[in-house]
Amino acid sequence: MMERPRFLKSSADARSHSGRPFRQFAWGVVCLLALFLGLQVWWLVTATPTVAAGPRIIEIPAHLGVLDIARRLDKADIIRSPFGFALLALAQGKARSLKAGEYEIPQGANTFAVLSLLEGGKVLYHPVLLKEGGTLSELARTIEAEGLARADDIVRVGHDPLFLKALEISATSVEGYLFPDTYQFAKGVTPEEMLSRMVMKRAQLTPELIGAARELGFNVHQLLTLASIIEREAVVPSELPLISAVFWNRLKIDMPLQADPTVQYATGKGRQPLTRNDLLVDHPYNTYRRNGLPPGPIANPGLLAIRAAAHPARVNYLYFVALDERHHKFSQSLNDHNEAVARYRMGKLR
Repeated sequence: MMERPRFLKSSADARSHSGRPFRQFAWGVVCLLALFLGLQVWWLVTATPTVAAGPRIIEIPAHLGVLDIARRLDKADIIRSPFGFALLALAQGKARSLKAGEYEIPQGANTFAVLSLLEGGKVLYHPVLLKEGGTLSELARTIEAEGLARADDIVRVGHDPLFLKALEISATSVEGYLFPDTYQFAKGVTPEEMLSRMVMKRAQLTPELIGAARELGFNVHQLLTLASIIEREAVVPSELPLISAVFWNRLKIDMPLQADPTVQYATGKGRQPLTRNDLLVDHPYNTYRRNGLPPGPIANPGLLAIRAAAHPARVNYLYFVALDERHHKFSQSLNDHNEAVARYRMGKLR
């Protein structure tokens, strides 16, 4: 029988055949490593750090790169890995769109959620309440307590002539021109921006109110000045027009307003009780020593007080004294007023 010829494989073919299992093994190792690294990265970006319960607050300054932001988040125990955060930001194309600001990170937020917050600029807002009758100084302290700006910077801007001119306020400060409300401000907002938002707009000072004031012989500044005094004297809204009437009746006969809040403003005592010496202070805002209105508002009145200043009650009262912490006794004559004062003092002694 004729034997078939045997064809010997070349040395190259032999090496290729013998190397195939090694390459398969190597690829298997690479795939396993890639899978392991992928799972590691997935865990880093989806798991949350073990920290104290509750949300966490962090401030991201402007002009930080993604790695610096990642390190800052890692240092605050907000993410598990700065590498995982940076890698995710790069993979999603968000590395250059992260926004500065102060953020509140919810409890349980993972790296995906944190990245979404920073990319969306969902910064933390601080509520700032300006109450009816609140002053610029009181507002400044509230803003400082929220960490938004220094109190003296707020007061300085509130008296800046150029700032006042830009807002078309013909006065020496924004006192009386700020609209009482609750505002929301983020860190980084300037004192100018905050006060500009709070300045009373023409939408509040309606043509009807301005017209009513003009019929009484007042301009807007005088209207706000009287309204601020009424606001600081009244507690219950129903007494606003009555207190307004008392002051209007005094103005008509050139009788001093004798309003304690104007002396508190003059002496810088805020809402503290006055002494006899305080009433003797020679100051343009002391309405015990000076007739007529003071030079400007002593606080920031609400709309009800402004309406009361423009529409006083039609009564002949010239005096009022506190009955309790909320209500007053109104009188037409000095004798009736003195009797009411005596009853008030006796009530306090009991």
